[in-house]
Amino acid sequence: MRAVVKRGQRLELDEIVEPTPDKGQALVRTLRCGICGSDLHALHHMDKMVAERAGGTPRPLPDMVMGHEFCAEILDYGPDTPHRLKPGTRVVSVPVTNSSKGYHPVGYSPSAPGGFAECMLLDERLLLEVPNGLSDDLAALTEPFAVGAHAVARAALEPGSASLVIGCGPVGLAIIAALKIAGKGPVIAADFSPRRRAEAERMGADVVVDPAVDGPHRKWTDYGVPATEAEAHIARMAGKMHARPIVFECVGVPGMVQRIIEDCPPGAQIVVAGVCMEPDSFRPSMAITKQLNLEFVYGYTPDEFAATLREIAEGTVDAGRIITGTVDLGGVPQAFDDLSDPENHVKIMVDPTIA
Repeated sequence: MRAVVKRGQRLELDEIVEPTPDKGQALVRTLRCGICGSDLHALHHMDKMVAERAGGTPRPLPDMVMGHEFCAEILDYGPDTPHRLKPGTRVVSVPVTNSSKGYHPVGYSPSAPGGFAECMLLDERLLLEVPNGLSDDLAALTEPFAVGAHAVARAALEPGSASLVIGCGPVGLAIIAALKIAGKGPVIAADFSPRRRAEAERMGADVVVDPAVDGPHRKWTDYGVPATEAEAHIARMAGKMHARPIVFECVGVPGMVQRIIEDCPPGAQIVVAGVCMEPDSFRPSMAITKQLNLEFVYGYTPDEFAATLREIAEGTVDAGRIITGTVDLGGVPQAFDDLSDPENHVKIMVDPTIA
């Protein structure tokens, strides 16, 4: 079968052996797969990160097929598998699969090829049927929007909490959508890209800020949030209370957490959703004196994944607006390059069915 293979820091279209389903697995045909920001990071940093964890020097990992935001069609099942859904059913799934060799993250393990291929293996127990009428594109957005739902669920939001979303790529946009679905606000969104600021506004952000022109943290005072510990102390002495401010970090580059610690209001919670794959550092003393809370979030629960699919199907969230392009398998390497410029695209979908 055709697949886009990660070899070191290169992506190459190649022919690989079609996988054979094991017990408990379903063989599926990939209909659509989104390119995630984490895929971009993984292409250039995953080998180094894995080597550092192992205490060794960077070296290329075995060939791997990425892609974990997908919609697929059931083709067959492995032995002793319940066949809960009939072949031909369109499905989405939490991107984890099991086999006799254990569990593996789909798209991030050489043992579990992902959606940048014509076929994949998925855990039969995790399959969710795509509702009738929902397009392959929208179904494949379940995964990234579930990431946003999980980040919001883990945030210590109080009635009236103002939220600042830093970085309006797909993860930031999904968080904005989840905040609005939950009835939380006001929501401030910040990004250097005009295109992404426009998308944030369309997704429901109440205030959109260009950090090159105006510091996003200056907006807190508009919602009664003290900007300094001294102001917070005076407010408490006067009996004035404010809801905890929340900052969602959705950039994932070194130095961003420290910058937020320096600039955010005292007592804030920083929810780190951006996946930084390089070493980073921050000054604990600054976080301590401002009494900040750092919450690191990743992925989602199966229930959050299922609820997100339902919300997209019901039109509660206008997820499709973030799709800005579609490519075949041969176009994946160029799509990775194009996504490095936020003015080019927000989300590119891969259609492996295009010959």
